[in-house]
Amino acid sequence: MKSKIVSALNLKFHPVAIIWSDEKPEDALQFKQGKWGCVMSLFANVAKGRTAVFDRKTFGCWGGGVGLGFGNQYLNVPGGIEEFYHFLSTGNNIRGMRRMAAEKICDIVGNDLLNEAMHGERYIKSPELVKKFVESLPIVDVPAKYVVFKPFKDEGLVKEEPVVIVFLANPDQLSALVILANYGSGSFENVIIPYAAGCQTIGIFPYREAKSENPRAVVGLTDISARKNVRRQLGKDLFTFAVPLKMFKEMEAHVEGSFLQRETWNALKE
Repeated sequence: MKSKIVSALNLKFHPVAIIWSDEKPEDALQFKQGKWGCVMSLFANVAKGRTAVFDRKTFGCWGGGVGLGFGNQYLNVPGGIEEFYHFLSTGNNIRGMRRMAAEKICDIVGNDLLNEAMHGERYIKSPELVKKFVESLPIVDVPAKYVVFKPFKDEGLVKEEPVVIVFLANPDQLSALVILANYGSGSFENVIIPYAAGCQTIGIFPYREAKSENPRAVVGLTDISARKNVRRQLGKDLFTFAVPLKMFKEMEAHVEGSFLQRETWNALKE
């Protein structure tokens, strides 16, 4: 049976179910060990119908390893975590070990990122503030060998107990999801938009919410590097909306009789 939310929103792409598993699915997309890749690029493939799998040696990049829930992979950045503090902020364009570390990073991620490694992505003002950012992340080591992304084609997938279900939504659909997340809960701040990498807003942040008695949804794909990486696959007008399984079930139950069956939404849907 198709999800009521998917039907009501008329989504272009499949939602993506994120599952912790000790079994590796057959014919799944997977990064090669030691090769750089963006988790969100594989996510985009899953939204189109493929399956993807990640483990502690094939998570694509250090931020992706963190986002998927494989511990603090920033510690494994060449030159140490201090180099990541500079990479995300002011860069490593000085003589000595920092420049060498930047060049080692580029050996892994490719020379196209040399400019960012040397001059910084400038997403956070200073290395000191990047340190605060990393310390604030809900970093976790998931209790499973694999993190699996599967397209959510029907509600039968709920039996596999996904930790999180992620929607890809345009601005109108995102607005509807925000309303639905608050519709029947009795509280009205049930959606958050944290600053984080694209993979972290579908991974560790909603993982954290899944542990809460009153979980919140997490809006993501506000990471402009991730947006650049998936633009050719998904277009330019989508955001992610990640909900823990408990919250997904509640939202599904609230579709009937809600605004999703009224004229205002139908006008936007058309």
